[in-house]
Amino acid sequence: MSMILTNDQLLQAYQSSFLSIYDEMIVTNVKGTILFRSGKLKNFWSTNSTTLIGRTFTDLEEIAFFGDLIFQLLNKEVHSLQLKAWNGSTILITVFQSNGPSEELMVWGLKSISDPLMVTNETNEEPDIKQTPSMVVHSQKMKDVFHTIEMVSKVSTTVLLLGESGVGKEMIAKTIHQLGNRGSKPFIAVNCGAIPENLLESELFGYVGGAFSGANKNGAPGKFELANEGIIFLDEIAELPLNLQVKLLRILQEKEVTPLGSSKPIHIDVQIIAATNQSLEKMVKEGRFREDLYYRLNVVPIEIPSLRERTEEIPYLIYHFVGKYKALYQRNINILPDAIDLLCIYDWPGNVRQLENTIERIVVTSKEIDVDSSLVYKYIPKKTAVKEPPMIHHIMPLQEAVDLIEEQLIKMAIDKYKSVKLAAKVLDISQPTMSRKYKKIREKMQHKILSPQNKRKILEEHLNKQLRSMAIVTSTVILPEEIFELVNPSMPPSSNQTYKNVQKKLTKIREQEGIIEWVYIFKVLDNNKMQTIVASEDFVIPPGHIYEGPPEMMEVALEAMEGKAGVTSLYEDIYGEWKTSFAPLTDHNGNVLAIIGFDHSRSYIETELKKIENM
Repeated sequence: MSMILTNDQLLQAYQSSFLSIYDEMIVTNVKGTILFRSGKLKNFWSTNSTTLIGRTFTDLEEIAFFGDLIFQLLNKEVHSLQLKAWNGSTILITVFQSNGPSEELMVWGLKSISDPLMVTNETNEEPDIKQTPSMVVHSQKMKDVFHTIEMVSKVSTTVLLLGESGVGKEMIAKTIHQLGNRGSKPFIAVNCGAIPENLLESELFGYVGGAFSGANKNGAPGKFELANEGIIFLDEIAELPLNLQVKLLRILQEKEVTPLGSSKPIHIDVQIIAATNQSLEKMVKEGRFREDLYYRLNVVPIEIPSLRERTEEIPYLIYHFVGKYKALYQRNINILPDAIDLLCIYDWPGNVRQLENTIERIVVTSKEIDVDSSLVYKYIPKKTAVKEPPMIHHIMPLQEAVDLIEEQLIKMAIDKYKSVKLAAKVLDISQPTMSRKYKKIREKMQHKILSPQNKRKILEEHLNKQLRSMAIVTSTVILPEEIFELVNPSMPPSSNQTYKNVQKKLTKIREQEGIIEWVYIFKVLDNNKMQTIVASEDFVIPPGHIYEGPPEMMEVALEAMEGKAGVTSLYEDIYGEWKTSFAPLTDHNGNVLAIIGFDHSRSYIETELKKIENM
């Protein structure tokens, strides 16, 4: 007996088959608006989100990793992508095209193809990196650090760890100890700045009975003796007094330590790892640190980058610390993607230590299981300040200045956060807007790999923008009253004071700029020819004479008469080869009375194009 399936039964069968392959199925229109959703991808969407129906992929702030890659899928540039979520898991997204009853549809299959990485080194690209329980290595800078500490762990050389407070210098020292041949031997950490100076010598080098008042009658070993065959970590080495620097130098040279009150040295085998957040080189110049000791310690210097230099590691560190303190305090807390976004755009002046303390506070004090950005706001500022503001080097129209600053800020944000999503958040714009603007910037930056013809065209457009800006700004020195008088003269130029004043202005502009061959003001006549009204001194066309230039020049001049400033392409007339920028001159009502022109020679243009190309 045959059985005919209903449409609903067929759809249910297709859906079940789809979800046997993928963790989640989403149906959208071609614009990415979500129409249907089935199944659920674990650790992908925020658990506090209500419904996704009617929203778009591009405006979902809960998604932790959607950058401009999603547009490749929406625009059908690719069929499938692997994306990494903030929790470290890798998500496979595949899109299928389908024709619905009334419109074209897109069926999205989402599947988790790896488990979240809580605290590991990223070994996919570099399988030779060892896993250690104390380090999170996900940035190239930290991979470089890890390779160095791997090498020094195999030998007993002296190591100097450099970096800001809180970057993890002691963690690096412990990792060297764990990875090396001394891993089963002692690791002794000493903070040279935390022990009073009168006690520091006995703490470091030990003492014998009766060495000083109140001393233990049996004496006591020092930190160096306790670290024998192992590693001693001297944190804040810059705080070591000068008199003890001499003794430390002897230990480095002779491999022996003499306890306080004794004349009998004790031979020791110890690897020294020192650390500081200060410039020892500067202290040497100031006489506050011994030069010979500095060179003894600076055998293998390791610069540990600040957290703001490796923001891509912040999500992994967050999950590491959340796991650590969830287990320690028996708390069930989840950090949502929007909270991670906020944590990633903070500068963390206290580095990893500050991040860890913040996560501990959140785990301990959160009343909610799911921690979102609204809770994180209580602990850190919403935004970071731009420490190096964009610079404008010459006066230009306001809108062009705004465009320039916008471009610089977007590039700064992308360079810092390596993510369109995070850059959008820190600049407080929507992700689609950020993606669109950044796409334009990338296209502009592609000129370096274009053909010579196209490359020159882009360079010339850049130069034209500068010349156009200069023309607009400079035109403002000519007052509307002066223009009106020159266009409707009451007396000949030789006796017209306004003419003389404007001529001086134009001559001064030419002399000050130093890049302009001639500056002049033309009046456009009814036959589309132009008449010289006034010009800088030595201009080749006397006032009152008619000029008709080549078509490429006249076209831009006539557009300026319509109120639109512009720049010509290179053209040739009887006076030479030029590029001219034109700007309109108006009365108080905005009516264009004349145009001002700035001529630039071909040799100047070629020189400027080379300068721009080499910037």
